[in-house]
Amino acid sequence: MATAARNTDCLHAHSSDALLICEHCDTVYRRRPLARGEVARCVRCGAELDRHRALSANALLALILTAMIVFVQANIWPIFTLGLNGQFSATTLWGMIVTMWEQGAQVVAVLAAATLFFFPMTKMLVMGWLLWFARLGRRAPGFAPLMVALHRVGPWTMSEVFVLGALVAIVKAHTYFEVVADPGIYAYGALTLLITIFAGVDMRQLWEQTPEPKA
Repeated sequence: MATAARNTDCLHAHSSDALLICEHCDTVYRRRPLARGEVARCVRCGAELDRHRALSANALLALILTAMIVFVQANIWPIFTLGLNGQFSATTLWGMIVTMWEQGAQVVAVLAAATLFFFPMTKMLVMGWLLWFARLGRRAPGFAPLMVALHRVGPWTMSEVFVLGALVAIVKAHTYFEVVADPGIYAYGALTLLITIFAGVDMRQLWEQTPEPKA
């Protein structure tokens, strides 16, 4: 469990690069290096100010590329196969979405497509774009609006909910059908782990790590 940073002093300093400002109560602190697992919290309101950054921009970009490969596999491979009376039928994520749409569940189909495909894809593409330039020590074109978009899209990536729901459905369907878990569900499981790692990365650090371009 992360421990709160100790001995963080309030001050008025001349260099803004050496400061941390609490976004909740505007208290100003002196920035200092954090040890592994250490978290800096505001003394006044308890909000998180900063944490140790274990992954560099290059490492994060490598994880993003890995996640995109797994994401493609998860969407083209069958998720599971149902068998009844010797007949078997396999389906992919988009096969399920199309079936829901054709059966009148358009709202559920749109939500599934958005939260399981479009939002995760958008998040990975935006993170990859930002990190590609961050590794070069500069801000990507459209940096500010993309950072805002990334913050808003983050909570809507729900691959972990889908994996849990699919596993429950497989267990229940096993009562009536022969059910075989296909590679797609394992790919989604791996994608969920990668997205969990991304969720713990504070992309706001890019504001500090990349200099603002001169006018």
